[in-house]
Amino acid sequence: MKLLDIVARDAIITDLQSTDRLGVISELIDALIGSGALPADLRDQTIEAVIEREKYGTTGFGKGIAVPHVKREGVDHLSAAVGLSQRGIEFEALDCQPVYSVFLLISPLDQPEQHLQAMEIIFESLGKDTFRRFLRQATTQQDVVTLLNDADEQQLPS
Repeated sequence: MKLLDIVARDAIITDLQSTDRLGVISELIDALIGSGALPADLRDQTIEAVIEREKYGTTGFGKGIAVPHVKREGVDHLSAAVGLSQRGIEFEALDCQPVYSVFLLISPLDQPEQHLQAMEIIFESLGKDTFRRFLRQATTQQDVVTLLNDADEQQLPS
């Protein structure tokens, strides 16, 4: 599994409008719906499920990143949206700093192994300073796709 297998290309937003966690989650779920990766009739329940998951511990992991995620009934394949913010998002991150890059992962309820594998792949890339820096500098969907491809091909230094 690679990042480009997970991320819905049409669900990459390089200029998030929201500045809070709920708004960003809604924006990214709407992007997944717009890309065809998530059925529109699951919108409200999926937003509620992601927010409920956040109550158990923030997915704002520090260093300017957040990875909200949820496993949902009715979802038939794993997919992720990517959102970038120049202004920063109040995400209640562990380091109490704003978040600038968000990967939102939605997985089928009956595929926990794939969910974990996708999380590992996302965190492997986000763990690299170079990846995080280039992601923050991306201004177009194509910039993000190129970066994801480079990460998949392991062409980025740590």
